[in-house]
Amino acid sequence: QVQLQESGPGLVKPSQTLSLTCTVSGGSITTSGYEWGWIRQPPGKGLEWMGVITYDGRTYYSPSLKSRCSISRDTSKNQFSLQLSSVTPEDTAVYYCGRRAIATQYDYWGQGTQVTVSS
Repeated sequence: QVQLQESGPGLVKPSQTLSLTCTVSGGSITTSGYEWGWIRQPPGKGLEWMGVITYDGRTYYSPSLKSRCSISRDTSKNQFSLQLSSVTPEDTAVYYCGRRAIATQYDYWGQGTQVTVSS
């Protein structure tokens, strides 16, 4: 059973960089054919796909976030991370990490972590 757990600060100041880490257990982030992504849900809105890192380290981002978003990984720790720069209050959301086989639906999700952008 694959398990994902998000971690990181719950409060970030405007203009700073939001940094979150997803720790994966029960499966390797280098297993062929899978990609590991970040998805967020602002209050009162739907899910927004942010980007992914594939099993072999390729990254893909939402066009609307590409200029501010970076996803990386630490294979020795079986973790992948999100950095979102120049945050504003509009980046306040519950942030989720998830896994999917390439070109399919997400099948495993973390529980989500609330991040609030406020001074």
